[in-house]
Amino acid sequence: MAFHRTPKTKPKLRSAILLLVLAIALLFLLPSLISTNGLSLPSFRTLEIVLKPNNWTPRKRILTGHEKYLYWGDRIDCPGKHCDSCEGLGHQESSLRCALEEAMFLQRTFVMPSRMCINPIHNKKGILHHSDNASSEERWAASSCAMDSLYDIDLISDTVPVILDNSELWHLVLSTSMKLGARGIAHVEGVSHADLKENSHYSNLLLINRTASPLSWFMECKDRNNQSAIMLPHSFLPSMVAEKLRDAADKIKALLGDYDAIHVRRGDKIKTRKDRFGVDRTLHPHLDRDTRPEFILQRIAKWVPPGRTIFIASNERTPGFFSPLSVRYKLAYSSNYSQILDPLIENNYQLFMIERLIMRGAKTFIGTYKEDETDLSLTDDPKKNTKTWQIPVYTMDEEGR
Repeated sequence: MAFHRTPKTKPKLRSAILLLVLAIALLFLLPSLISTNGLSLPSFRTLEIVLKPNNWTPRKRILTGHEKYLYWGDRIDCPGKHCDSCEGLGHQESSLRCALEEAMFLQRTFVMPSRMCINPIHNKKGILHHSDNASSEERWAASSCAMDSLYDIDLISDTVPVILDNSELWHLVLSTSMKLGARGIAHVEGVSHADLKENSHYSNLLLINRTASPLSWFMECKDRNNQSAIMLPHSFLPSMVAEKLRDAADKIKALLGDYDAIHVRRGDKIKTRKDRFGVDRTLHPHLDRDTRPEFILQRIAKWVPPGRTIFIASNERTPGFFSPLSVRYKLAYSSNYSQILDPLIENNYQLFMIERLIMRGAKTFIGTYKEDETDLSLTDDPKKNTKTWQIPVYTMDEEGR
């Protein structure tokens, strides 16, 4: 009877197989060789290879198993006085930028809230179906939007590594930190940035759970006059807009061609109250006057030649309010591009983000207030709340323009 002999593996082939086996073994053993404060996190690389969550792109950010994380809470400005209420987009961006700056300073990955609260004052597409019987979670879901519907998380992560607090990675980090106990997580309040970075008790931890200011997150970065402390410019988050919003803005800019833009903030800033003598007073005495069409025409004449196209972004709700400007300029609004925007826009935060990108693309941009001394603005009233209630001025006065 003949026996079939198994052919011998050639030496070169045998070596190649051995190298392949060693490589595979090393792939699984490597995470256990990498530690955080002497403690291994074996699941991190497996998570990168297998799960590949949408908000964590291995192509851009390769996990090594020793990332450290910073958590400020699951809602911007909460804990704080704005937990029940909700501030506007600009206010929340200031707070979010403050938290991102601390993550940069500590060289940690920031755990960003997966949803942003929407202030109904700034959102005509706000809570459409309000129910008094709804749970707090249901009300929160109805009055908020997904963070990645506003911002490009991967684009932000090119500057500050970020994960969302509804990601698989965050749940893994949280469970791992709890297993490590005091060596994995610390709940800190009132600890300085320097101590968080330099004190080994904090610096070696996997996760720092940060309790921010009881007022607002951005209070931690209140001293904005110290230029050396500013790590992210005011323009950072406005330039990190979600890709679909950027694409919409690009389409509209292409249709506008060569244009200028003005931002006219009226509705929420023009507030008056009567003093004890029954006289109306306001915090911005010239704002109502300065943002009316007849005064806008006078103000911008030296900056924008007649016949130019002006894109207007405003929270003024009176139909045709800016029509008098058409005697000198061609006017354009986001409403003129409903075919592009209507299928896309779910709330006014998204709309304003698109308008903001359009305004940034203008040849000449004129804001309501000055952000910097070199800015062009419709009014000379300070943007910052002076807490001084003054009598509104509705006519051209001696201050000069």
